[in-house]
Amino acid sequence: MKSRPIISERELLLQLQAGDEHSFAQLYDLYSPRMFGFLLKLTKKDEAAREILQEVFIRLWEKRYTLDPDRSFRSYLFRIAENCVVDFFRKAAQDKKLGKQLMYLTSEPYLHVEEGIYEREKNVILNRAINLLPPQRKRVFELCKFEGKSYKEVSLLMGISVSTISDHLLKATRAIRQHILLSDHIATLLSFCIIRLLLK
Repeated sequence: MKSRPIISERELLLQLQAGDEHSFAQLYDLYSPRMFGFLLKLTKKDEAAREILQEVFIRLWEKRYTLDPDRSFRSYLFRIAENCVVDFFRKAAQDKKLGKQLMYLTSEPYLHVEEGIYEREKNVILNRAINLLPPQRKRVFELCKFEGKSYKEVSLLMGISVSTISDHLLKATRAIRQHILLSDHIATLLSFCIIRLLLK
């Protein structure tokens, strides 16, 4: 059996520019372990590091046409990672600030929102968004977010890789957020509460 020829990183980048998914997968395999360690040191959370890792490579794929194969790919990739980490912490800070504002607003007497009605409305919006997901993505989301199972447990249960689970969760969360933010069925404060639930 003939072994496959060794392809240089420059050749991989040229192929990636042309939209070659196999080259993209090879670059992922080469850089994701070190990148994950880098992100884990910065975020201190395994799930956050995995989510950002997927975002890094999603951005790489989206920006593949702008790659310069003659410049340092490692520097380029880690620069994307740094930007993703900054975005992650900025969003976390915004969520924390909004959470405090929400606690203040919901304590004001003029709101008079019945808790039971509020919870039912929140669940209707969330369930509608979840039901719009593809079946496998929906199952992954429910197992991880509602049943509290780890990536590894879901991997064994569904027979798919941890990286696939991470990708499903990232895309599911994006889709649900978009559905919630576009929905005019409830007020903005209710939308924010559901998004906060997704980020737990």
